[in-house]
Amino acid sequence: MEIKVTVKQLGRKHPVLAEQSIEIAHHESHISLEHLLQRVVQQQVTAFNTKSFELEDEDLSKIPQENYLNILTDTGKVGFGSIYNQKRADLQKAQENAIQAFEDGMFAVFYNDEPIESLTQIIDLNLQYTFTFIRLTFLSGSYW
Repeated sequence: MEIKVTVKQLGRKHPVLAEQSIEIAHHESHISLEHLLQRVVQQQVTAFNTKSFELEDEDLSKIPQENYLNILTDTGKVGFGSIYNQKRADLQKAQENAIQAFEDGMFAVFYNDEPIESLTQIIDLNLQYTFTFIRLTFLSGSYW
């Protein structure tokens, strides 16, 4: 099933990842947030593990254009599509990390601008709204 996903970070004008469609391994019209997170992570791990690990390979499609470079530097991370760590991602560990990160409040999930607050909450995929994942950051400083 195809879903639309956007990734944002609080306090930033531009999304980290603009809206994009991804294909997840789910064929029913309803899904819990926990299963949705597992399917999205599965899709991302599969995409990562199928990338080339050849050091000489250069992905010209990932090189940022000059007008996009400012947006990348605003997010604090500039990437060029190169993979320097040749270790493959572990699907089960990645899924466990995503579930734990949600439970710990590291990111929030919205479906049509409505927050999804529980892993057991059922989502109707027939509505075809966009999922928004927002990375939450903690304030730093002292108590004084």
